[in-house]
Amino acid sequence: MTLHPLLRPAPVSGHPSGRRTLLAVAVAALLGSALSGCAPIVMGGAAVSGVLFASDRRTSGTVVDDQGIELKAGPRIREAVGERGHINVTSFNRVLLLTGEVPTEADKAAVAAALTKLENVKGLLDELAVAPSSSLLDRSNDALITSKVKASYVDAKDLFANAFKVVTERGVVFLMGRVTEREALRAVEIARGVGGVKKVVRAFEILTEAELAQVQPPTSPPAAK
Repeated sequence: MTLHPLLRPAPVSGHPSGRRTLLAVAVAALLGSALSGCAPIVMGGAAVSGVLFASDRRTSGTVVDDQGIELKAGPRIREAVGERGHINVTSFNRVLLLTGEVPTEADKAAVAAALTKLENVKGLLDELAVAPSSSLLDRSNDALITSKVKASYVDAKDLFANAFKVVTERGVVFLMGRVTEREALRAVEIARGVGGVKKVVRAFEILTEAELAQVQPPTSPPAAK
């Protein structure tokens, strides 16, 4: 069963942007992996250092669970649909976001059914499209957009950039994180202003200011007045 407890679409109009040289690095990394013949299943997580543990609003146990969910998702997907399609897997706070493309509705249902059985998964946001797999150019553009959104959050003086997980698929930006409504609105506003963004989808866990005070790292920026 696919659950959609958190998605809130936000229509957008993009604006020209892109001033950071690190974007070229993102393209190079993506091209390198693609040319080396990587598998079509892409995991959204990365190795987490002690510094990131300290600044993450998730507990360290939840971060480890999210990494485990992503690692286990790959074999389950291959069992369900083999190498068909292009599937991205991102777990945040034990909620699994699926993006990408599969060839049929049956494949989409099979992937969802397989992943809802994973240990520790408490919700599934199934945004797989039934469509031909995206092109290398499309994926490169998505990587650029993700990098620009992240860089914009770093530049913002009233947001804590590490509080947000950014995933882009076919120009649609998905935002995950444990944030207040103020932070959510500001993050969506910033993402809307990034060139190439077609739409922003909120997949946040909303915290009250009091709840945030209990988990907020001391290095977080103050709330905007």
